[in-house]
Amino acid sequence: MLNFHKDHQNLVNVALLVFVLLSMGVAVIPANELASSNAPLPTMVPLTPSERRGLEVYVSEGCAACHTQQVRNIEMDKVWGDRPSIPSDYHYSKQRLDVWRQSPSLLGSERTGPDLTNIGKRQPGVQWHLLHLYDPRMVVQGSIMPRYTWLFEETATPEADAVVVPVPKDRLRDSSLVVVADQRAQDLVAYLLTLKQADMPGAGEPVFLPSPGRRADTKEDAAGSDLPDGGALYVQTCSACHGAEAKGLPGAFPALAGSPVVNDQDPTLMLTIILGGYDARPEFGVMPPQATQLTDTEIAAIATHVRSNFGNDAPATDPDAVKAVRSTVAPETALMP
Repeated sequence: MLNFHKDHQNLVNVALLVFVLLSMGVAVIPANELASSNAPLPTMVPLTPSERRGLEVYVSEGCAACHTQQVRNIEMDKVWGDRPSIPSDYHYSKQRLDVWRQSPSLLGSERTGPDLTNIGKRQPGVQWHLLHLYDPRMVVQGSIMPRYTWLFEETATPEADAVVVPVPKDRLRDSSLVVVADQRAQDLVAYLLTLKQADMPGAGEPVFLPSPGRRADTKEDAAGSDLPDGGALYVQTCSACHGAEAKGLPGAFPALAGSPVVNDQDPTLMLTIILGGYDARPEFGVMPPQATQLTDTEIAAIATHVRSNFGNDAPATDPDAVKAVRSTVAPETALMP
């Protein structure tokens, strides 16, 4: 019989054995079971080496302390994703970092900042993310997120292949310098852009539970039409770059308030830019196309809201006008309602 009071060697051996068995039962076996029992959705693709490095930067910089990556099945979480999250969404991000390190939990514990489950869809622009990392308050007024300036370098002589961030000159300590994103910043942005909810095949998509006592009424825009709330859609989709007051950010994102394109009686050019994106003016960042992100009705609601607010005065836009422009600019998305 073991006498732990006198036989310290056996005491250590038994304690070590208990530790190993508990670790296997509580951590190792469940982790392997979870990894082997969940397959990726058909439309998901593996992370590239750059995106995998970006995941490691995401972990090392402590992003999960303030941001979640889990859309709950309650109606208030609709703003963060198209559907509630399922285990398969995490198939690639939960793969081991290497033979010694298990992948960290990315679900987060609280939303000090917004949920990032679908950030690659909500904000698909590389330059927006780089600006947001360099100085969050440039693109999100009142943000409490810290600046990650150590992921960037200010230099007067950038390399030919350097990724230059369009920081306005008045935001720099020395206006003769430019801000260059280092490889860690580029990898982190590459990872953030992969955070898009994959489409689920068939009709088995999980649904949101409606909130009790939810109001059914919706705000109508200036045209008094049956369009959805263009103001809410603008805040959700456009305000991060163009600003809550549509004043933009000089040197990065153009203003919509007073814009000749917005106030044109013919909305064709504005709709073309929304659907197909825009990259013709080097002094501004690239606007990603929204043809696959928004329906005709949503684009019409946003356009009508912008054209009738922020000091603008232009006629309302209807979904049929958007549909006509879509058939030319992005015909492959013409089936979107």
